[in-house]
Amino acid sequence: MMSAPDEPMLELRHISKIYGQDEARVVALDDVSLSVMRGEFVAVMGPSGSGKSTVMNILGCLDTPTLGEYLLFGAEVGGLDRDQRALLRRHFLGFIFQGFNLLARTTALENVELPLIYQGVPRDERQERAMAALAKVGLEGRATHRPSELSGGQQQRVAIARAIVTKPGLILADEPTGNLDSARGREIMELLTQLNRDEGLSVVMVTHEPDMAAFAERIVTFVDGKVNSDVLSGADHAA
Repeated sequence: MMSAPDEPMLELRHISKIYGQDEARVVALDDVSLSVMRGEFVAVMGPSGSGKSTVMNILGCLDTPTLGEYLLFGAEVGGLDRDQRALLRRHFLGFIFQGFNLLARTTALENVELPLIYQGVPRDERQERAMAALAKVGLEGRATHRPSELSGGQQQRVAIARAIVTKPGLILADEPTGNLDSARGREIMELLTQLNRDEGLSVVMVTHEPDMAAFAERIVTFVDGKVNSDVLSGADHAA
């Protein structure tokens, strides 16, 4: 399930998302069109209630649009059922969350292995791939540590390793620096930038922090359920 190199990796075509009816009707997204090419790093910004979380849920196949089309890797996925969307998430998407979402009683290595267990990957291959992912985020020496034995920045690195271990086509990051101080936040953004540049990872990231958004190549701003602006950030990923 791969798009051609010159086609958008993901494309929203006139997407609307409406909740409720009559007086309770809320238009979370209003005729949104947006595309992201393979290898891009895009930041999504906007005030609370602007629609940025709703659009991320649709991009991550966690929700479906009311109107419009969502094409992912060249295939229309908006009409898939719940099981089909789950398979798509499992094999083609990687997620990074503000709260890390690590299993507290398992080691860093076991946390990173988890998506591969869901994919049915044999144990030896799982461990080898999980160790390689930890090495890419600079934590090969912390494989046996549990989350409580790691700093916040290290926990987020484990979460990033877990997101990339399946070699997904797209990483979706929801406020990945929101629980970190500014110095650790910059380290995480530098890591995501490096993975985007060196591994060719495509990244779409929601953030409310302009200095973190500046690491991305494009910044898309939502206001009142619409795309208010879509601009190049000036970030230089060739450095």
